[in-house]
Amino acid sequence: MCRSIKKLRNAEPATTPADVEAAALQFVRKVSGYRTPAKKNDGVFNDAVAAITRATNELLAGIETPR
Repeated sequence: MCRSIKKLRNAEPATTPADVEAAALQFVRKVSGYRTPAKKNDGVFNDAVAAITRATNELLAGIETPR
């Protein structure tokens, strides 16, 4: 699933906020089955992208990596 989503942890070059949002958008597109949602679903689609973006940022910030 979502083969086009690249690994974001320890990425070279460093992961940007745009990378995280693009991954979240790709995930929502895959799960919903919509590349672009109908106008009536636009709000919930964008809310899902924002929620997944936040969750991804929290995950990346909280992961402890070996030194």
